[in-house]
Amino acid sequence: MEHADLVFTGGAVITVDGADRIAEAVAVTGGLITAVGTAEEVGAAIGPDTRVVRLDGGAVLPGINDSHLHAAMLGAYWPAMWLDGMADGGFPVPRQLADRADRRAAIDLAADVLQPLGITSYTEPGLGPGARGQHGGACDDETLAAYVDAATAGELRARVTVLRLFGELDGLSTVADLVAGLDRSTGADDVDPRWLAVAGVKLFADGIPPMHSAWMSEPYLGGGHGTLMVEGDDDDARLAALRAMIGHAHRAGCQIGVHATGDRAVGETVRAMAEALAADADSAAGSDATAGSAAARRHYIIHGDAIGPDTLTTMAEHGIGVNAQPSIYTATPGMLEPAIGACRTDELLPLRSALDAGVPVCLSSDGPVTMPDWRRGVASAVLRTAEAGPVRGPDQRIAVTEALRAYTMSGARQDGAEDWKGSIEVGKVADLCVLAADPLTAPPEKIPEIEIRMTVLDGRVVFDREA
Repeated sequence: MEHADLVFTGGAVITVDGADRIAEAVAVTGGLITAVGTAEEVGAAIGPDTRVVRLDGGAVLPGINDSHLHAAMLGAYWPAMWLDGMADGGFPVPRQLADRADRRAAIDLAADVLQPLGITSYTEPGLGPGARGQHGGACDDETLAAYVDAATAGELRARVTVLRLFGELDGLSTVADLVAGLDRSTGADDVDPRWLAVAGVKLFADGIPPMHSAWMSEPYLGGGHGTLMVEGDDDDARLAALRAMIGHAHRAGCQIGVHATGDRAVGETVRAMAEALAADADSAAGSDATAGSAAARRHYIIHGDAIGPDTLTTMAEHGIGVNAQPSIYTATPGMLEPAIGACRTDELLPLRSALDAGVPVCLSSDGPVTMPDWRRGVASAVLRTAEAGPVRGPDQRIAVTEALRAYTMSGARQDGAEDWKGSIEVGKVADLCVLAADPLTAPPEKIPEIEIRMTVLDGRVVFDREA
C-alpha cells in the first residue's frame, strides 16, 4: 500500500456512504481518500512522512456542504447576522463592495468564517443583474466574475456551485429577463467545475409567511393568501409566467432552484417542474441523453416551509429536492404564529414526512440570515426547538444520521457531484471535517458545542485549531 499523506485514526469515521458505515480510520493521499477501514487496515498506509492525527474518541465527517449560503453577502455583512439584528430591533447594514476586488475580499472573508466550521462546499444561490445594488453589491454579475477570477487563479477556498439570478432578489421575476439572461455567458467555461460550477438559475415564486407574502392555500390570520412574486395582473397570469420560466430554464439545460415557501407556491412550482421532466422523459424515451432526467437535473425547492403530502409524493416521483433551513425555523416561531397560528406553525418544515416520502432533503443555513453553523442546524432538525423553547411539530423530527447526510451527501447530490464528493469512500476527494467528539453518541442538544478540530480541503489541512 502506498504511504499516505494523512491518516486519521482512533475515533469514528462517519462515512455517510450508502450503508452509513462507521469506520475506525481513513487515509488521504494526493488529495484523495485512499483507504477506509479498521485502524489495522489503514495503519498499513502509515509511512515515515505520514501525518497521523489521533482522534482520541472524536470523529471525522465528510466536508460540510452548506447548500444554500450567500457567501459574498456573508462577507459583506460580517459579523452581523440578519435574525440577530432583527431580534435587536434593526436590520444590519452591509459594507459597500465598490469593485471586483472588494467582492473578492468579501468572498475571502466568508472563507475565513467557513473553514473553521468544517465547510468545504457551498451553493451561492443567486448572482446576477437582478440583484445589482442590493446587499452592498454582493449578489450581482461582478460577484460571479470575482468567483471566476478566484477559480482561474486557483484561489478558491471552498468548492462553489452558483445559481444565476435574472429577476430581482426577493422580488419580481419576468420571462423576458430570464430569456435574455440565459443568452449571456457566465465567463466560467474554462474553470474546473470541481471548484466552480455554474449549475443553473434561481427563481422566486413567492415571499415568506411572516410577511404574509408566501402563497398559501389557507388564509393568513389577518386575511389574504399571499401571491406569486412574478409578473402578471392576477394569479392565473402570474402562474402562467412562473410555468413559462421553469419550462424555458429546463429546456435550456439549467438546474432550477425556486424560492417557494407557501404550500400553494410549492405545489404549483413542483407541478411545473414535474411536467418539464416528464415531457423530456417522454420525448427521449428514457435514454441516458435525456436532458431533463432527474439524475441530470436535480431541480429543487428552496425553503419549502409548507408542503402538502400530495406535493411530497410528486417530488419523490420526479427526484425534486427540498433545501430547508431548520435554524431559521426554530428561531422564528414568534414571527410565524401571528401570521398563521400555532398549529400551522408546528406543521411547517415537514422534514420527517419528506424523508419518509423519498424526497431528497438538503439542510443549509441561508447565511447571513443565520450563522452558517451546521451543528446548530443539525440540532434544530433533530430537536425541533431552539434553546429552552417548546418542541414544534415533534412528529417531524429527524435522526442525527439523517441530518448529517443532509449536510454532506445530499448536498453533493444536489450539485450532481455525488460520484466524487460528499462521503468518505475510496477514490473521492479528501474533503473532511474533524470533530473533537462523536455527534452520533453526543446528546443532540450538545452537538452545537462539539469543537471542530480540523478542516481538510482537497487533501490539504486548511484549518487546524490545535495549530
